[in-house]
Amino acid sequence: MKKVVVAGHICLDVIPDLSEMNLERPGDFYIPGSLRTAGPAKLSTGGPVSNTGLNLTKLGIETLLMGKVGNDAFGEMAAMLLDKQWGIRDSLVVDDTADTSYTVVINPKGYDRMFVHNPGANATFCAADVDYKKVAQCDLFHFGYPPLMKQMIADTGADLVEMFRKVHEMGLTTSLDMCLPDFQKDRTDWPAIFKKLCPHLDLYLGSAEETLLMLHRDRYMELRNASDRDLLSAFTGDMLHELSGELLAMGVRIAVIKCGPRGYYVRTPEKAVLKTMGRAKPGNLDEFANREFWHPAFYCPVTPNATGSGDASIAGFLSAYLRGLPLLDCVITANCTGSASVEKPDALSGVPDWDGVQQRIKTIPRDPLTVTGKGWKTDKKFPFLWTGPAHQA
Repeated sequence: MKKVVVAGHICLDVIPDLSEMNLERPGDFYIPGSLRTAGPAKLSTGGPVSNTGLNLTKLGIETLLMGKVGNDAFGEMAAMLLDKQWGIRDSLVVDDTADTSYTVVINPKGYDRMFVHNPGANATFCAADVDYKKVAQCDLFHFGYPPLMKQMIADTGADLVEMFRKVHEMGLTTSLDMCLPDFQKDRTDWPAIFKKLCPHLDLYLGSAEETLLMLHRDRYMELRNASDRDLLSAFTGDMLHELSGELLAMGVRIAVIKCGPRGYYVRTPEKAVLKTMGRAKPGNLDEFANREFWHPAFYCPVTPNATGSGDASIAGFLSAYLRGLPLLDCVITANCTGSASVEKPDALSGVPDWDGVQQRIKTIPRDPLTVTGKGWKTDKKFPFLWTGPAHQA
């Protein structure tokens, strides 16, 4: 079994129970002077270091965590939760000059969640905070949420690019997850960062919205302004084919794009390109090469709570990938893990162990999926699967 590092953003999540709140429209939540009654709040560590890293641990993958907190009560609480619940110690860098990051998760029934977030110590995390001696003992390096980490993206992503360059040159397979920044304030030149970063990036695991914002901010804002609620429903096969093509052209080896309740999209290049991946490269390169498909989400029997579900689904993907499973099985596991996560208010409690996920795959039905676009069709062997114009079975 291969070993993974999960580094990047970590915070303390405060998740009030809003399951009994009924809203006719999102704007009804905030009415000046009003009182909103909530149920008990759940406290947990959050962000990809926690959500992806700890779910990987639950799924049987030896995982090393690397994050940064402040020397304060929230930082002590985050360290205590990791120690008490997971037996994990000495995984956090402590910055005496910064506050610990926290997120208040606002998730009323029937609507996608909203976050009130303080980046705290994540804003000072830099390439030098990574323990490269420990990284060298692992096979895959996963980093999450650079848009919320000010120092990592300063100077056109100098620290972010340097970190990935160094880790890639050490021979590890590299992996990246994104998040949506505060688009009203963010003026980062993301296309310039991606051009420098992607040559050192084996696995891209961002969402459809994040990818569009990173590469084409104007198109993202146009789509967002035209959509009252659900951006993901507007993404077509043509759009993801174009975005993934840009990622592959910049150097990404495997482009995986999360589509929330519409599942997972994936596209890969030819075998010769996959050979350049780090030491956790796929064992069967022929099976991974020249693929393009879109797999639907699994059915959720309750009102979904998407907090951390993308991170949890990445844990599912990587847990299957590091076991050497075929690409389709990695995507199926990702979707199933994500569906388990949304049944609970946090990112961790809903995800079972590896055997439990495999049992869910056999018993939980898939949601219907329709993909529009040139060259898209349902697969003959797997009728729930849609294949794109670049797919060569």
